[in-house]
Amino acid sequence: MESASLENLCVLYHSANYIVVNKHWDIRIDSKMWYEKQTVQSQLKHRFPELADPGTYYGFRFCHQLDFSTSGALCVALKKTAAGQAYRCFKDRLVTKAYLALVRDIVAEEKMTLDFAIGKNTTEGKTHMMCTEGTDGCENPKSCQTELTVLEYGEYDGDPVTKVLLQPQTGRTHQLRVHCSTIGHPIVGDYTYSLRTDNAPYRMMLHAYFLHIPLENEPIHVTAPDPFVPTLDSKWAPQRCVNVLEDLLKSILTKPQTEIQEDPQPVHRRSSPVESEEHQAQCQQWLCEWNLD
Repeated sequence: MESASLENLCVLYHSANYIVVNKHWDIRIDSKMWYEKQTVQSQLKHRFPELADPGTYYGFRFCHQLDFSTSGALCVALKKTAAGQAYRCFKDRLVTKAYLALVRDIVAEEKMTLDFAIGKNTTEGKTHMMCTEGTDGCENPKSCQTELTVLEYGEYDGDPVTKVLLQPQTGRTHQLRVHCSTIGHPIVGDYTYSLRTDNAPYRMMLHAYFLHIPLENEPIHVTAPDPFVPTLDSKWAPQRCVNVLEDLLKSILTKPQTEIQEDPQPVHRRSSPVESEEHQAQCQQWLCEWNLD
């Protein structure tokens, strides 16, 4: 529960091509605002100044995104070719992710498939939000699915909550938060999708727990330690276990992974360290598709 700082960057995996960090819950990945000094970008530059690439805007290539208030596994590419390979895995939907969350009230069904198309909310005052198809002001909804599995029932600060494992089958902006809110179980501490009522907890209880990127030469397989345990947060009091997290993780790990197909005409741009506008736009499109939370 300590505040984010330049020094407390937690590295889960480090190779010549990638770094996976356990992102703090109270920090942005990057920022163009001069006054925001605490970002994952600045943490990386502080810890690994020699790895920053001057040919990129932020110095590091983030392979995907996590929201400001979401913690957990975040992959960073250290080379342009490595970034391209990771981007392709996301684009082809080969990446496996699993999130932990505490949600409000008791989720009655042990397993659920949440299948609600999500689009941009164009309602005045809510343009920073997403919404489900059929909602007033919902623009350009796209289909998306999330698998929800109940882990534990208990209380948070005296209120009934359920600890769940969320496995996104697609990637849409705020997907997990919107899906949980839609079924009447908003994530604990989600101020936005609780309609500005859930402001007591110190953070939003959403954590990127598991990340698997099936790269051909360097498959990345990382878990970020579960922060929702009583030893770390005494307000969380589990009462009944329904599914064991370790068993669920084993079932995820044993699922067959789709092989990555070789690009028939790989493009290598060695003449300039600066990424082209076309490449940046393409990568940004993929990132938007996988900005899950």
